[in-house]
Amino acid sequence: MTSQWDALAKRFSKIKGRTILSLFEDAGRAQNFSAQTGDMLLDYSKTNLDAETLDMLGALVEAAGVAEKRAAMFSGAPINDTEGRAVLHTALRNLDGAPIDVGGRDVMPGVLATLARMRDFADKIRNSEITDVVNIGIGGSDLGPAMAVEALSPYHDGPRCHFVSNVDGAHIADTLRGLEAKSTLVIVASKTFTTIETMTNARTARAWMQDHGGDPGTQFAALSTADDLTADFGIPPAQVFGFEDWVGGRYSVWGPIGLSLMIAIGPKGFDAFLRGGQAMDRHFQAADWRDNLSVMLALVGLWHAQVCGYASRAVLPYDQRLSKLPDYLQQLEMESNGKSVQMGGEPVTVDSGPVVWGAAGTNGQHAFYQLLHQGTRVVPCEFLVAAEGHEPELAHHHKLLVANCLAQSEALMRGRSLTEARAKMQAAGFKGDALERQARHRVFAGNRPSVTLVYPRLDPFTLGQIIALYEHRVFVEGVILGINSFDQWGVELGKELATSLQPVIEGRKDTAGKDGSTAQLVDYILRHAG
Repeated sequence: MTSQWDALAKRFSKIKGRTILSLFEDAGRAQNFSAQTGDMLLDYSKTNLDAETLDMLGALVEAAGVAEKRAAMFSGAPINDTEGRAVLHTALRNLDGAPIDVGGRDVMPGVLATLARMRDFADKIRNSEITDVVNIGIGGSDLGPAMAVEALSPYHDGPRCHFVSNVDGAHIADTLRGLEAKSTLVIVASKTFTTIETMTNARTARAWMQDHGGDPGTQFAALSTADDLTADFGIPPAQVFGFEDWVGGRYSVWGPIGLSLMIAIGPKGFDAFLRGGQAMDRHFQAADWRDNLSVMLALVGLWHAQVCGYASRAVLPYDQRLSKLPDYLQQLEMESNGKSVQMGGEPVTVDSGPVVWGAAGTNGQHAFYQLLHQGTRVVPCEFLVAAEGHEPELAHHHKLLVANCLAQSEALMRGRSLTEARAKMQAAGFKGDALERQARHRVFAGNRPSVTLVYPRLDPFTLGQIIALYEHRVFVEGVILGINSFDQWGVELGKELATSLQPVIEGRKDTAGKDGSTAQLVDYILRHAG
């Protein structure tokens, strides 16, 4: 596909001086450069894409075999080649139970049975004296449920939910402080039940519960496949919920890892969340690439990151309850597509995943939007906003929020010319050199691309759609880049070194074999740790 990337690079060189605003001379621009499924609309018209460029990007979809690899994923083929695994987080939201064969076995009876057990357990907890749930996990075992519980807080009618991920003792200490041990459920989320950060926090939580009158034997649950280790920890089998190795951590909120969400919003709400994901799965499988939200989001992302060379992407949800979404998507994309090797072991021929970051609007406007508008680097932006909020008595707040969202995307595209800035400063009374100087500080380059995802209201179904939309976007980008989006070997080396450093930090080993910098830092820590 090198020739296609080269052709796209030449195309970018040809059109990069063109303004996005000029493309709106075509009255049908907005409609022609949008895609919709149900009531969800993706508007990518505020980018420098045109019909010819889009055709060239669409050719990548065909050349990479996206349709064939998509079918392989949904059918249960082992597309996670480096680990020899299927990739079937989609099976967790296959509520209608259509058979999916993995190694000669239909996995759906097991998926549905686990979901039924989760529902029973969630109802039991919701109808008990439990007032607080503490979910202990890290990475996908934390980011997904923590994000979703906050996002769906208007539907939260169960126990309060708290999330602990960092091995820093401050996190578990601050979370447990003020909780009543006798009315707290602790969920330990670790597939292998060996994740060092999670298990360290779990043992601390167990000691806290024992010391404060709780019963770890009945007030702990595990989200794990390691039945022997959960039993050794003292968690009864009825409170252990496993999931298969074909569910990756960052794709796992749909199953047992989502237990805290189910307890928070109830089984019916969780089913609606799954239905939203399932609806996006069906759209992704059925829609032509031009009408396919995930494919178009991927192509826009590839155009900006791999062709235009924009090294980062800002995710900007105009919804306070989606404030954790940028962190969630950061892991989803950067852990999935932050690779430098293709499936066959050869180097990636273009840059892989961009840096994904962001924050909720309007807070971000008073933090980093200055760089977005007037910085020297172009940062493509992805706005998300609901047409309606959950607080009718505060509808004027939501109208202001939406106005800010739409204004930011327009301002990024439109900018302000020097001529316009001069006129503005002249009207303010400036003259001569002062006018010129003040005007130049108020010039906005504009021509900064963005997409906007808009939907009626953030409810469980819609959140399911949004998460599945971005999952499939990552899949499409990975297929076109020729990489495996479903392993994460890059996290292993740091873990291995941390394990070898722990006895050094504890003073049980010396720093022999370590580089000078690490040895110096260890020496400092030991001298000041007391």
